[in-house]
Amino acid sequence: MPSADTIRPAATTQHTAATMPHAATIRQAAAQFPPITLAEMDAVKLLNRIDSKYVTTQATLLAVLADALKAGYRALETQGDKLSPYNSVYYDTPDLKTFLDHHNKRLVRQKIRTRMYVNSGDTFLEIKRKNNHGRTKKKRTQIATSELMDFTTNAAATAYLAEHSMFTAEELSPALSTAFERITLVNPQQTERLTIDTALKFENFRTGKRTDLQDAVIIELKQDGRAQSQMKGILLDHRVKELRISKYCIGTTLTCSAAKSNRFKEKVRALEKIINKKIEVI
Repeated sequence: MPSADTIRPAATTQHTAATMPHAATIRQAAAQFPPITLAEMDAVKLLNRIDSKYVTTQATLLAVLADALKAGYRALETQGDKLSPYNSVYYDTPDLKTFLDHHNKRLVRQKIRTRMYVNSGDTFLEIKRKNNHGRTKKKRTQIATSELMDFTTNAAATAYLAEHSMFTAEELSPALSTAFERITLVNPQQTERLTIDTALKFENFRTGKRTDLQDAVIIELKQDGRAQSQMKGILLDHRVKELRISKYCIGTTLTCSAAKSNRFKEKVRALEKIINKKIEVI
């Protein structure tokens, strides 16, 4: 199993001015938002939560951010930064059970990952569980940063995995790394929050293939089902359409030609149409 020293998810591909033409401007736009702390954001309870995902370009994102700023949204600030880098490693079985369960529309399914919040260095083992009602719940336990690529020597973490998932640590190994930069916004009424992921990069540990999503932006909106969504109106104004997309599944589809992925290839084509570019794999 590769070590955290030999695998650096944040450095899988190199973005250029051509693939990320608005990167600096996005950082500047994020900096304009009033801050909200993690403690304040964690206090936001979204009842009857509804989740929606969208894909757009960096250019359109700048217009969305401008409208969100005018509407009074606040941005999560960590370590003085409102555009925060994340590194994640997704674990799967040798036959890609977690990937195939999603592809085959299995109602009850799970994804297992480790995630490092780069600014703070905090690292967690995270278990995402979807039930047969379509609700996703996440459980996590903190691990050492050095265990991002291999948590199997951590007895507490392996016991946590066995208790809260359908897998044991022995069944899993690193499959795909993802790296991205995230803006998190909360509306003034605290009835919705959204994550905005840019600079998305993937590396497949099993095939050695790497790719990035160029200037694509993935937005996930979580809203209180009882309240009207202000952000949905902003996105509609800028013709940003809903597109349900999984970073792990898209990354695996792009970097593992042997994986059964007909359904996800349709998502890749839709994504390429939005950014008007062909996604290259190296």
